[in-house]
Amino acid sequence: MSYIVRFFTWWNKATLSTGLWTLLYGERVGEDEFGNVYYRRRGGKIDEALGFERRWVIYNGYCEGSATPTGWYGWLHHTVDTPPTEESYTPKPWQLPYKPNLTGTPQAYRPPGSQLSTGERPPAGGDYVAWRPEG
Repeated sequence: MSYIVRFFTWWNKATLSTGLWTLLYGERVGEDEFGNVYYRRRGGKIDEALGFERRWVIYNGYCEGSATPTGWYGWLHHTVDTPPTEESYTPKPWQLPYKPNLTGTPQAYRPPGSQLSTGERPPAGGDYVAWRPEG
């Protein structure tokens, strides 16, 4: 059953074609704290179509781009050449830890006054004056 799911879906781990490409041409670079595995073209070969090294990730479970840690994100997007496994990377203070996208779930952010929040609209602050035409 898992092969059928992998054949028809792209959002659960890797498709069969990505798995085959990884087996034939991939070189494992490392793994992050979420179990995502990162690959590059074997030997760092430059891809003729792209003009640079091909890099990719196979997610552990549901494919969610925001589940890529900051250090690996920079490596995947060719911002840095050294993967986090070969250096001691420490996130900057402004880089927040991973938080899943909660849109569409009961834990989603609903600002005060939203129809989907508590159902009670906060009282107006008294600073609004309705416009009335003269005459």
